[in-house]
Amino acid sequence: MGTPMLVKLEEDKHWWFATRTRAILAYLDMFVGPSVQGRRVLDVGSGAGNMAHHLAHYGAYMGVDVNPKPLRVARTRGLPVSLGSAERLPYADASFDVVALLDTVEHIPDDLAVFAECHRVLKPGGKLLVTVPAFMFLWSKNDVLNQHQRRYTRPELVAKLEAQGFRVLRSSYNNFFIFPLAAAVILARRGRFEPDLASPHFDEDAYQVEMEPTPAPLNAMLSGVGRFEAAFLRRFAFPWGTGIIAIAEKRN
Repeated sequence: MGTPMLVKLEEDKHWWFATRTRAILAYLDMFVGPSVQGRRVLDVGSGAGNMAHHLAHYGAYMGVDVNPKPLRVARTRGLPVSLGSAERLPYADASFDVVALLDTVEHIPDDLAVFAECHRVLKPGGKLLVTVPAFMFLWSKNDVLNQHQRRYTRPELVAKLEAQGFRVLRSSYNNFFIFPLAAAVILARRGRFEPDLASPHFDEDAYQVEMEPTPAPLNAMLSGVGRFEAAFLRRFAFPWGTGIIAIAEKRN
């Protein structure tokens, strides 16, 4: 398909995405390391390939998504992507060294089937990186609009991964430092002032995730908090946060 256009996107500048990405890269740096010849990375629920320019640092990138709309954008970027569901991945057993499941599995009714498929397509010793939203008491209109099925606790996510044959290497809540403020805002405006921010997967022409606008000074401050948090994640696990990140290994 030629050389992929590993484009940087506006969403990289938004504090929420920047914070999540730094957490993802912290875990991948620790447990995967820089790209080596022959290593293959699968992005499950890849959409338009908005994480390709980050994940490609760890191996040859490939994406898969059940929705054809964002895949058309991914292909214009030269990204190797396939149409397929996370519950029935269109790949052979033991095809990949790394699988990324980034804010995807919460959309799918049968999350155990998704974890089982990720296990199947990973090589022995391969790594699965997962991010999900945390705590059902934070359920909001945003979850409804984005057709989420659930939010998780860290023990619940770890137990489900282990039930499918993974060994969890590290897990933590993230967005720890902003959690009190974020939770207060979510709970205070529940049912009253909640914004309509749906995933671009439901829009024919969109490929950028629509985020609630954040004033530049606040965005810069929250991005700085995210940098600080990512440094801590390399050594510690946080006891709460608005999301969860985990990295697990397929047992040999």
